[in-house]
Amino acid sequence: MKTTDRIKQLASVNPLKQGKQPELFVGHPFSLDYNKADILVCDDDKERVKGIAQGTFLLAFYDNEETVEEAILLRALAPARLPTDSAMISSMIEYYKDNLPTSGKSSKLDDFTRYEFSFSGLECRVLGTFYTNGKNVEFGADLENFYSAHHYSVYKVNKDVLGYIVNQRDSPDIIPGNDNEFSIGHVRYSSSLRFQSKNEEDKAEVYIHPADLLGKRTALFGMTRTGKSNTVKKVIEATVQISSKATKKLADVSTENVEEFLKSFEDSGAPKFPVGQIIFDINGEYANANLQDGNAISDRYNDDVTKYSVLKKKGFTVLKVNFFKQIQSGFELVKSFLYDENGDYVKSLLAIDLTEPDKSDKSAYIRWERKIAAYLCCLHAAKFSLPTDMATIKFSGNDELNKLVKSDGSLKPDNGISFDEAVNWFTTIWENYNSHKHFSDYRSKKGREWADEDLKALLVFLTRKRTPGGAVNVSGYQKLRGIVEQHTNTGVKAFEEEIIEKLREGKIIIIDLSQGNPKIQELYSEILCQKIFNHSMNRFISNHPNNFIQFYFEEAHNLFPKKDDKDLSQIYNRIAKEGAKLNLGMIYATQEVSSISSNILKNTQNWFIAHLNNEDEIRELRKYYDFDDFADALIRFSAKNDKGFVRMKTYSNPFIVPVQIDKFSVQTSSK
Repeated sequence: MKTTDRIKQLASVNPLKQGKQPELFVGHPFSLDYNKADILVCDDDKERVKGIAQGTFLLAFYDNEETVEEAILLRALAPARLPTDSAMISSMIEYYKDNLPTSGKSSKLDDFTRYEFSFSGLECRVLGTFYTNGKNVEFGADLENFYSAHHYSVYKVNKDVLGYIVNQRDSPDIIPGNDNEFSIGHVRYSSSLRFQSKNEEDKAEVYIHPADLLGKRTALFGMTRTGKSNTVKKVIEATVQISSKATKKLADVSTENVEEFLKSFEDSGAPKFPVGQIIFDINGEYANANLQDGNAISDRYNDDVTKYSVLKKKGFTVLKVNFFKQIQSGFELVKSFLYDENGDYVKSLLAIDLTEPDKSDKSAYIRWERKIAAYLCCLHAAKFSLPTDMATIKFSGNDELNKLVKSDGSLKPDNGISFDEAVNWFTTIWENYNSHKHFSDYRSKKGREWADEDLKALLVFLTRKRTPGGAVNVSGYQKLRGIVEQHTNTGVKAFEEEIIEKLREGKIIIIDLSQGNPKIQELYSEILCQKIFNHSMNRFISNHPNNFIQFYFEEAHNLFPKKDDKDLSQIYNRIAKEGAKLNLGMIYATQEVSSISSNILKNTQNWFIAHLNNEDEIRELRKYYDFDDFADALIRFSAKNDKGFVRMKTYSNPFIVPVQIDKFSVQTSSK
């Protein structure tokens, strides 16, 4: 449906008037409280309204007084026990024992018994109340009051009213039906489709709003081949459409007009700036069309997509760093790679600071130059290939130390020496550090060590000796050989800087990690997330606006901290807890609810739940919202019919909606 048509449709729908259709009458409640309602229903009424599937939305109208305009929104849950059930069951058993037919043309039931047997109870959840507030219809997610149950009549709703119900927005900032909403699918109650219409025109569409997605945390849970990836692609499609409505660019912001750009959304509901999206593609299904569905995000949005890979592939930018030129970026990769190492000397290395000091502090600058030189020598020793324009290295030496390394004093680091000579220079210094007079004199004169703690950590790593003059007793630089493949001896700009620039422009970045080992997958994911988070935080602190950036994590259990991990400083936890104020959104998909850190789950606002095949995952899901109502249905699954059938709870929607997600296609949707 076109957006303008939908706006007109929603404006014309009044659930208090159109929700009470005689042909859709279901029954009367015989029990009602703040949370549940039990309804008496008849088989004839069930057939006439085309069935009441588990999860069906119903409206209970108060009939006793014409001045009371309200309708209680209900969700069908399960059969309810009737006071007469025991007698009916006894009668049925007697008929069965006598082998008498009880249905069809040959039924032996008398009219009274047949009538009694046709009734059953239906237990429903109370979801809230529609009521009038002046001229407008409002929705409240509870009951303010309820009357005697016999005063109510219950109805199933038609397509228009159902569309009104499922697109409720429990937020003052969101106006249902504005032109920035995106159709993601249609209401579907059950796996079986005998009653539910197969005609597209008769289906109630379900929409999502920009404010629900952007800067929020969104979870997609479900077994393999249940439609998680298709749902992610539809979310990406929605975000692209939403982003296209942006009227400003971050480049438009200056120090003079920054105040007018601090608001993230326009009054229309569109984001102020284009939305950047970065996809961590564990299986390669977003960057590459696959045999199962043939649809790749990069095919649909080719002009706006940049693809990166850990390996050299056609059409991809290689996700590598020149460790000798991009020192800070390379060292971040080193720190991530060695993060789980337990050795004290490794921890000392990871604690060093390679930030360039102010050149006006000559002493600090000389020490920094030596640190950088020693670090680069570690890379060289680990067989990182040198850039073609970097045959020599310079740093501040000392005549006395130069003679210690080479007796004639001809080896002068100040003039530039080869990397092999530099390795020899630092190795000799460490060999003699505790015995040579120069170092003890320096300590006495300056009151500090010639080599600070950072340089000592690097010298241990380079020489593989914990103590000066001792035996080789640690792996040292050899530990870096596992990351050599991430080095390139070409390139001048760090990949994360390039990626951040594109994200700020509202582009889509796909990081293809499908052929990387798990350690490399974790490494690049953490590095990029940390860099983007830091960049956003710096802009936030300096009072500069951030455009929305959406992170997508496939197979999130491979990247996220585990459920019992209490380290809240991990970047994924920080994005979950602090990302909202930085306009950072997180969309993650996995088969395992129970594997995700509780800190992330507790901060998740949007939920898309497909089939889960075991009680452990369902038990974890029961903790959130009213997913307990769908626990049994989520266990059941038809591989043929149920792909893309999810239960959806969005940030602004006050209750869960069962949705059949539309199939993503590289062809532009007609909706």
